Amino acid sequence: MLGRGNVLDAEIALQLLIKNLPSKTPPEKDVRIEDSPGMVCSQDISSPEDLPSFARSTVDGYTVKAEDTFGASEAMPAYMNLSREILMGERAGFRLSNGYAAGIPTGGMLPEGADAVVMFEYVQTIDEKMIEVLRPVAPGENVIQAGEDAGKGEILIKRGQRLRPQDIGACAGVGITVIQVYERPSVSIISTGDEIVPAESKPGAGQVRDINSYLLSAMISESGCIPVRKGIFRDDYKTLSAVIKESLSDSDAIVISGGTSVGVKDMIGRIIDEAGDPGVIFHGISLKPGKPMIGGVVEGIPVFGLPGHPAAVSICHEIFIRPVLKILSGVKEKIYLSGRRTVKARLSKNISSSQGREEHVRVMLEKRDDGLWAVPVLGKSGLITTLVRADGTIVIALNRNGMEKGEPVDVRLF
Repeated sequence: MLGRGNVLDAEIALQLLIKNLPSKTPPEKDVRIEDSPGMVCSQDISSPEDLPSFARSTVDGYTVKAEDTFGASEAMPAYMNLSREILMGERAGFRLSNGYAAGIPTGGMLPEGADAVVMFEYVQTIDEKMIEVLRPVAPGENVIQAGEDAGKGEILIKRGQRLRPQDIGACAGVGITVIQVYERPSVSIISTGDEIVPAESKPGAGQVRDINSYLLSAMISESGCIPVRKGIFRDDYKTLSAVIKESLSDSDAIVISGGTSVGVKDMIGRIIDEAGDPGVIFHGISLKPGKPMIGGVVEGIPVFGLPGHPAAVSICHEIFIRPVLKILSGVKEKIYLSGRRTVKARLSKNISSSQGREEHVRVMLEKRDDGLWAVPVLGKSGLITTLVRADGTIVIALNRNGMEKGEPVDVRLF
């Protein structure tokens, strides 16, 4: 166990934690594509056919041989004979001859011999048998070729990729409706504290409602995992030890809220150490908020001990828990990249900070005439409404005393 006086840089702590995770593949199962968003693909998915399977128009207009339109202009249009009209959803069962055009809708199938489509806007109708083309088109213009979207045998989705709506659409487009995915990891959430009462209860004097288990549950779900709220437990060694040991047998990860600061009842680190090897990996991070955080691994199961303040819980989840849950989910992306969405803005006021801690400051974004500004949402880390009002966070590096008004910043969006 690392001493509290020897707090670690957040990135070093994360790498230590990941290094102690076992290399194992999550269980796999088959699911229908409509049930798979947010899950992780466990096998490469290849297209069984060309998509589309035929050349199709991207506009409403007339399909032609492009060479017949070369040199066409409003002053000297190209005159084209009309062939039969192509109907939507039907096979174009004929060959287009030189000097002919055929009406075609968006998505319609090109006939043999045709290689381009002229938009209606560039065509004048002479009569029911002839049109004028007022501008040339190049071969392939306004056309999606067979296999242009995806060729037969091409990998659509790679193993380890988290499935997004567009991935589901691609599978449907080539007729794949059942895919193999990794099972979602389950994460036990344990709330500790004699002062914590259920959210539906009326707090008595000195009591507060349980915020963190709901906050964590939502963030864990957003990370593609299954949150299991175990309940609220007293600051009692035997009680907490029992629920942590129980969670080790039915969870892929454990998150404990509260009980990490220095105090008589702060025993989570000791329980983690006694539960199994290697135990606590770090206790104390050069981070604000979130300095008292504990990270451990017990018999291959990551265990997180978080401070009790909601803002600290949110920051610690983003920096430590989310990357670990990616690994447990089977994600093969670049784990050490945050994957966070960021926007550029300018800081609206001076902010001071203590050197030696990486500080995450909550900000809300404000659109002004001269661009986007990040407005600090100041308040203690125990205030949940500062998170509600904020759109994201900015980071003040370890070696800085603060940031100045007008300074460009990257806002990490929630």
